[in-house]
Amino acid sequence: MAYDSLVYHGVGHRLKYAASPTHKVMLIYLLELFGVAVFAISGALVAARKGMDVFGIVVIAVVTAIGGGTLRDVLLGRHPIFWFENVTYLVVTVAAAVFTMIYTRHRTAPLKALLIADAFGLALFTVSGAQIAEQQALPGIIVVMMAAITGTAGGVLRDMLCAEVPLILRRDIYATASIAGATVYVAGRHWALDVTAVALAAMVTVFALRMAAIFLDWHQPRFEQDSKRPD
Repeated sequence: MAYDSLVYHGVGHRLKYAASPTHKVMLIYLLELFGVAVFAISGALVAARKGMDVFGIVVIAVVTAIGGGTLRDVLLGRHPIFWFENVTYLVVTVAAAVFTMIYTRHRTAPLKALLIADAFGLALFTVSGAQIAEQQALPGIIVVMMAAITGTAGGVLRDMLCAEVPLILRRDIYATASIAGATVYVAGRHWALDVTAVALAAMVTVFALRMAAIFLDWHQPRFEQDSKRPD
């Protein structure tokens, strides 16, 4: 996402400056850290419900927060992987996991608020993944795939490690929201629209679909085989 003097390489990833940093650059960086923290909290909560020990909770939090970006970097051959280059993301992830463990010993986690924050993180990560893939001149469908992987793969790894059916394979609109937002981004860039406007439109698409799923109980249709039909 190009902001003034910044060549921005996406959420949780390399920031290269052509001149001095701007307030917009710092805002984006702080939003990245917020998104990572929210994903880490969601992972820690799932691990805690599974009765894991402290180490297990931290591991699941880390996998959830940075798993998607890591997988994307590996698939695209981007080295060093983003959190190798900037360990702040790893530090924030571990701190969020520890905070969650301490907080939930005394209070109930505000799950609805976390779902809203998670939707924002998904929107931000989806756009960042699309931008990173776009910079490598990949076909549009691959850009969409990399965007969805960035936003959702961490949650898939979390659910697999916690012996649950991954959220994106159930009826909830999650991966679908990410794919829709990435498609908006790719279409806008194909039509040579302003990159900032396209990025914002993509984020709004992801966030709006997640809000509809959370508050309006939108779900994808479930396939059910007719058990009465003869073989």
